[in-house]
Amino acid sequence: MRLLALAALLLAGCLLPWHLTLQRARFDHVIVLDITQSMNVPDALVEGRPAPRIEAARHALREALLQLPCGSKVGWGVFTEYRTLLVLAPVEVCGHLGELRATLANLDGRMAWINGSEVAKGLHSGLAVARQLPERPSLVFVTDGHESPPLHPRHRPKLQGEPGEVPGLIVGVGQAQPSPIPKRDPQGRPIGVWGADEVLQADPRSRGRGGSVAGEGMADEAGGPTASVGATPGTEHLSGLREAYLRLLAQEDGLQYHHLDSPAGLAAALRDSRFERPVPVRLPLREVLAPMALAVLLLSLAAPVLGPAWRRAQAAWAARSARHRPG
Repeated sequence: MRLLALAALLLAGCLLPWHLTLQRARFDHVIVLDITQSMNVPDALVEGRPAPRIEAARHALREALLQLPCGSKVGWGVFTEYRTLLVLAPVEVCGHLGELRATLANLDGRMAWINGSEVAKGLHSGLAVARQLPERPSLVFVTDGHESPPLHPRHRPKLQGEPGEVPGLIVGVGQAQPSPIPKRDPQGRPIGVWGADEVLQADPRSRGRGGSVAGEGMADEAGGPTASVGATPGTEHLSGLREAYLRLLAQEDGLQYHHLDSPAGLAAALRDSRFERPVPVRLPLREVLAPMALAVLLLSLAAPVLGPAWRRAQAAWAARSARHRPG
């Protein structure tokens, strides 16, 4: 009877218009996908089979969406040439999972407006996009780090703003071993691979040309030691993951770095505590009391069966203890 009375009391509490305020983790990201042609190199894995880098990235992102807690927001962007374009502003992941996945499935090289892959500028453009959004999401920049045309080590683009002002994550995709870059037409159909005579093998500044953006700042313009950007003059028509370069960019811009090896690993990186946003959530009291009332009611129904069995078990245990007691 006591259990039934407690269950009734808990059910009565469900009628009260009270709420509990809890803190729940939320993650807001703008995820930018490199759609340049080097991302078509098939040196990544999807469920154990070789796949283009961009396909592996989309697969991992599709699965990672399921690991973000409800209330989190994700938006999509693409990078090509030297700019990041916001395709979908951040939306709540649970209520818009279908839309997020459908949009992600169509992010590929067919959206590219021009050839070129100035990664550092695209990253800085992505940080500017995230900075301008109302809720200031973090930036997740997914790329292989292949700069085309190549960069001169002393003339790398400089971040406009404070490093770490926008939290972010650079995700490196692919293998370090260089591979031929598939060539595709504007409709995405394969038409061979890029040859050595079809791409710039040296940086434009060494050839007497300026940068693609007038008046841009350079990270090493004051001199000092040069930093490797992974350029390989003579073999720039091949592409491998430029991980050392991406780690350098992450360090300089106050970001984190993650090498894509599995959807689970990417999901964990997206849920890193450095990107966590604790937000207050109002939880109706009935959502707590109703399960408790059900548990108490089930316990009251099981008590007539479990009670005698529990007492017999206690008696048996006491008897065994008495037999083995010394003296």
